Amino acid sequence: MDKVRAHILISGRVQGVFFRAYTERAAQERGISGWVMNTRDGRVEAVLEGEKEKVEDMIRWCHQGSPHSRVTEVNVEWEEYAGEFKDFSVRYYY
Repeated sequence: MDKVRAHILISGRVQGVFFRAYTERAAQERGISGWVMNTRDGRVEAVLEGEKEKVEDMIRWCHQGSPHSRVTEVNVEWEEYAGEFKDFSVRYYY
C-alpha cells in the first residue's frame, strides 16, 4: 500500500463543536497517524499520514466533520510521507 501525507486546513464553524475530538477518533478508527489543532484564525489544521485510501477517506470525512460543525472549505496540500508519527493526537496552541 502507498503511504501518503496530507496537510489540511478546514474552514467554517469548526471550533467549539468538538471537531478536534471527533477528528482524533475518526483518524484512530482508520489507523491514521498525525495531529489536529485549532488555529488562531478560527480554522482547524491537521496532518494525516497513512495508507492512501485511508487518508483520502479521512479527507472526505473532514468535509462533513463533527455533528455540530459546518464545514465550508477543506484545503489539502499533499506532502512527502515522513512516517514521523506513531499515533494521532490533538495539539494545542504553542
